[in-house]
Amino acid sequence: MYAIIQTGGKQYKVSEGDVIYVEKLGVADDETVTFNEVLAVGEGGSLKVGAPTVDGASVTAKTLVAEGKSKKIIVFKYKPKKGYKKKQGHRQPYTKVVIEKINA
Repeated sequence: MYAIIQTGGKQYKVSEGDVIYVEKLGVADDETVTFNEVLAVGEGGSLKVGAPTVDGASVTAKTLVAEGKSKKIIVFKYKPKKGYKKKQGHRQPYTKVVIEKINA
């Protein structure tokens, strides 16, 4: 069984036992989190798609690491022949969760 969930403005295809990195949730270590925005649920050849979400479906997950930061990306802006250069770095915070159960 798998589900497509939405959190932090992104969509993830998850199954039970998957470990995913989602946008920072702000919860403590070893705490249970419930994702209620389930867009689709599939099992075998059948697929149940919500409009926009599936009624009564939820995904429960457990946080492994409360907070972390991903690799740094460099944002570099410049305008040719004008002498304008701006270098900026960004590290996106994340929460590492393991999917425990899909309730559909």
